[in-house]
Order: sequence, then structure tokens, then C-alpha cells
Amino acid sequence: MELNHAQNRSQSVSAITINRSRLKQSQYTLTLLKEGQRAGLISSKEVYRIQVEIMQVLQQLIREYTKGESTSVTSDTAQGILASLMYAIDAYALHFREPEDAITHLGTKSVKNIHSKGIELLQQYFEEAKQLYRTIKSMRLDVPVDAYNMTIDESLPVFMNNYDIVFEGQNTMASIDYPLAVDDMKLQGVFYMKQYVERFLMETKFCHFFLHQDVLYVLKNFGKKMRFNYSIELFNIFELILNNAVFSVLSGGRANQIRISDVQYNELDQLFMSCDADKRSKLVHEAFDRIQVELEIDQELIAYINLYRDELVQRVNISAEIGSFDKLIIKEEKEHEKSIVLLLHENDRMNDMKMRELIDRIMKSDTNSDKVRLIRENVVSLHDYLDLLNSECLYGDEYDVLFAAFWDIELAVFSKIVFYEELRGDVRDFSEIVAGGTEAREEWESRYVEFMQQLDEERIKAIGHLIYNIDYEEISFY
Repeated sequence: MELNHAQNRSQSVSAITINRSRLKQSQYTLTLLKEGQRAGLISSKEVYRIQVEIMQVLQQLIREYTKGESTSVTSDTAQGILASLMYAIDAYALHFREPEDAITHLGTKSVKNIHSKGIELLQQYFEEAKQLYRTIKSMRLDVPVDAYNMTIDESLPVFMNNYDIVFEGQNTMASIDYPLAVDDMKLQGVFYMKQYVERFLMETKFCHFFLHQDVLYVLKNFGKKMRFNYSIELFNIFELILNNAVFSVLSGGRANQIRISDVQYNELDQLFMSCDADKRSKLVHEAFDRIQVELEIDQELIAYINLYRDELVQRVNISAEIGSFDKLIIKEEKEHEKSIVLLLHENDRMNDMKMRELIDRIMKSDTNSDKVRLIRENVVSLHDYLDLLNSECLYGDEYDVLFAAFWDIELAVFSKIVFYEELRGDVRDFSEIVAGGTEAREEWESRYVEFMQQLDEERIKAIGHLIYNIDYEEISFY
């Protein structure tokens, strides 16, 4: 009977439509009711009835939350439960393809019934997200990228193990570092997480179209080009692989090839620079089409890849405007011979007790020269130097005296740490980087930048030269 009523009501208002642009995903039911009233699809009396019933369900949920021991909670807790209640109602309203149908059901069903069905839908989405996560784990890429692996091993399990559908449905409950190529950050709770694992899985599936050693080849050369340790950086693997597949096709290669030679790079440079923006857009879109056909990609993945098309077109055009595709097309970077190899091992570190004793002796020393002598005689590990500097046992010009005692190679190692953000992907000369400074996190870093800026130009150049000739990237500094 209720269903027939709803159907009749839906038919009676079928000719009336609402303005969808006024609906908000995060407040769907509230904006839907407001827009429904404006369009005359629901009366103010019915909206009032819905509001009253929402408060009744909220009171029931609070009793459940306190296990029947109380009917009151803190205002923050009440707001959280109300947000979760509305999130479930939104889930129910959103599952209707037409918002007019959702209004019809909101106007004819009890809020308690709607909330129950919303919870069922959220549970269904949650189970789907868990299954997608299990699939991701089974086909994860074997790549040494911390953000990718930690998202699978740590961040996603936090959500899968702790998500509370009834009382915190709107809470995403996980801190995820790995960035997707296309992400909708406006979503919340299981809506966001389900979308995230769906896209994460599609990106992983796409990368499996290519040889594992070729994927590592792209990552390794990306790190060299950007002058950073790609294992610890935040970037999207799918983008790099898809970009190079597109560039392979446009330079005469096959769709499943992602290695770009110098010859191919030069051909691409000439091709893009000889075109206008429209022609470049056409070329990129044709390459996307060819990749999707040759790799026999399924429709779901095609739809996702297509979300990224315009982004790559824009990047190609921006690169053409600045006259360089160096950071966009990942080709093989020649190995620079490392003339200096620093062998620094974890075992060289002093234990905590010895470090505390040394810091005490330094702080009790009367002169700067005594402090520096103690440090130079006792500290041999880079890790210990960092611990000591972060302990703030030095003050003011004591830092200058210590830095003045460093050899150029030691200053180069500390420059790599202090100017890390500026050195990664920055095309400026090292002298310009030093002159521009950096956002120091610790006092010693600030003093170090000031010390470096006082050095003469020739010495700064010599230190800059050493930075690119020291092989110490496998050292874990923090």
C-alpha cells in the first residue's frame, strides 16, 4: 500500500523537476528538502514532520550510544551522532537515481525506516570496500614506495577495522598519504573510502599492464630527474606510467611500452613544439584511445582513465609554453659517477646514555672551542650529529663555530638535509638556492642557512658540486 502511494505520488510530480545544482553531496537530504519545498514537491508540514522524527531517532540513538544509561551526552557527541544519522539518511536519498523519487519517499516513509535502510546501504558499501581492499592486497605492486605500501599495510586497515557505521558513519577514520590521480576529497566516510579503494585498485590494475622492471625503471628515473629519493616522496605511480605510455605511442612505440629513449624524447619535443594547443590536445586524446584499445582495457578502467585525459593535455600544453618537457616525459637519466661514497652505518651511533653524558659535558663547557672539540672528538655518526643539534645544547654563535669546523663534504651532507625541498626538482644553481634560504624547522637549521649565506661564492659552488657527487641516498636520516 505504501509503495503504491509512493508510486502514485511520484507519477503526480513527475512533470516537476528540481534544480540539481542546488543539491550538496555533504548535506544532500537537507538541500533536497529545501529545494523540494521551493519546487512544490513537498509541503512545509511534511518537512516539519521529518524534522521532528529525525530528533526522535536521534534520541533513540543517544540511548543506544549510552547503552540505556543516559539520555544526554556532550554537545560534541550529540552533534557527531546527528551527523552520522543524517549521513545514513543521505545514503538512502542518494541511492535514488532521480532526486524527485527521493523526495517522494522522504515524504511518505518514516525517518526511522529511512534511517534503517540507510544503515543497510552503508553496510553494503562497507562490505564492498573491504572486498576491494582484499583485492588490492592480492595484486599490489612490488615497488619500494613508502606511501603506496603504508596505505595498504597501515592506513586502509585502520578504516576497515574501526569504521563505525551507526555512530560515526560520516567519519573517514584514516589518514591516507598516497595520492590518487583523480580524487574527490569532498566525500566522507565509506563513500570516500569506497571511491578511494575502487580507484586505487584501478590504478594498480593499470600498472600491471606493464613489465615490473619497466615500472621500476620509470620510478627510478623519475627520482633522478626530480633529484629526490622517490621511495619516500608523495607522488602517483599511475600518472607516471600512463603518461609514459601515451608518450610511447606518440613517439612510435607500442601501448605497453613505457621506456622512453633520448631519440623518442627529441621526437616528442619537436612534435609538441610544432603544434598549437588544439593539435596537441588531439594527439594526446588519440594516444589515449589507442592505449585503451591495444591494452584491451575494460570499460570501468577506461572511464577512470578518461577522467585524467584533460589533466595530461593541460600538462603537455604548460610544458610547451615553458619550452621544456623535461619534468613531464620520464626518460632514462644518465648515471652521474659518484666520486665520493660515504659509509655511514646505524651501528656507529652512540647509545642514549653516552649521548646524554656528552650533551651534559658540552653544556658545562666554558668556551666555544671546548664545546666544538668535544663534539668533533666524540661524534662520528650523522645520526648523532642530528640528535645533538636537535637537542639544542648549542646557542647563538656556538653553531657558527661548529659549522666553521666542518669540512666541505660535511657541509654538503647537511646542505642536502636542510635544503632538501629546494634541491628536489629545482633547476636553480646551488648558490641561488642558498641565497634564497629555506623554511627552517629547527634553530640549528636556521643558523646553518645563515652560516652558508656568509660563505664566499667559490666555496658555495664547491659544496654544491659535492652534493651531486655524494652517494648517500640509502641512508635513513630520520
